[in-house]
Amino acid sequence: GSGHEQERNAMESRSRATDEKADGWRSNGIVWRNVILMALLHIGAVYSLLVIPRAKPLTWVWSYVCFIVTALGVTAGVHRLWSHRSYRAKLPLRVFLAAANSMAFQNDIYEWARDHRVHHKFSETDADPHNATRGFFFAHIGWLFVRKHCDVIEKGKKLDVTDLLADPVVQFQRKYYKTTVLIMCFLVPTVVPWYFWGETLWNSYFLASILRYTVSLNVTWLVNSAAHMYGNRPYDQNISPRENRWVTFGAIGEGFHNFHHTFPFDYSTSEFGPRFNPTTCFIDLMCWMSLASNRKKASVEIIQARKLRTGDGSHRMKRGQ
Repeated sequence: GSGHEQERNAMESRSRATDEKADGWRSNGIVWRNVILMALLHIGAVYSLLVIPRAKPLTWVWSYVCFIVTALGVTAGVHRLWSHRSYRAKLPLRVFLAAANSMAFQNDIYEWARDHRVHHKFSETDADPHNATRGFFFAHIGWLFVRKHCDVIEKGKKLDVTDLLADPVVQFQRKYYKTTVLIMCFLVPTVVPWYFWGETLWNSYFLASILRYTVSLNVTWLVNSAAHMYGNRPYDQNISPRENRWVTFGAIGEGFHNFHHTFPFDYSTSEFGPRFNPTTCFIDLMCWMSLASNRKKASVEIIQARKLRTGDGSHRMKRGQ
């Protein structure tokens, strides 16, 4: 309706205003602000490794818990729920996933999901935000260091995002994004160890915020880089995404990437269900608790037929045929 159209136009103009503000940092298409911030973040993460022995074991555990919550905000939240609508989530679960997504600090749900839909529809073209044909570095982190290609912006405007505009949780998170990031990505991870078990603010900040955030960013980026370059293609050998067990392990189930690009509607992003897939286990648990429903799944028959028709034959090799 016209209400959604106005909302969308308002969002686009806010995005343009942010882009214009960043123009002062840009030269030759490079977004220097991002280059500097990412360099500082990674230097901070390397320093954080020195802090590990000085911190309390409970702080290590807490940092890992924050990592899992962060990962779920991306995998079960903005990826499988909001980008692909592969299952339905009730309000309490959507609120949790939106908060977890703010802990991930990878752009708000609306922008992430819109760009991800463009990535799927125009994969490995100039309209793909992290086009892997431009090399590992670009697909991993380099795409954040340069202006978006005009095709990304153009194609993004043409996508149907009415479901995102209609979700009050998505709208709330976008409206108060900076505040929710400050609270979820930095304040909560830092203050909890200090308040509950007397950790120093310095230690908890560098471990539960800086190191956890840097690791979670790189794990997500590996799905765009490594999982588009290294691995087998049992479902469709004509596309770039691969099955990558290391990415699956790091990104709590997101490394079955050839399957995912072949069957993007499948809530498990894998033919193996909960196996090696903590995100699928989480969604299944939420369904058991009646907080989620309507999980979409590719049928065994469709998967097998697709393997035979377009796969690279690696599934037969695994069975020793």
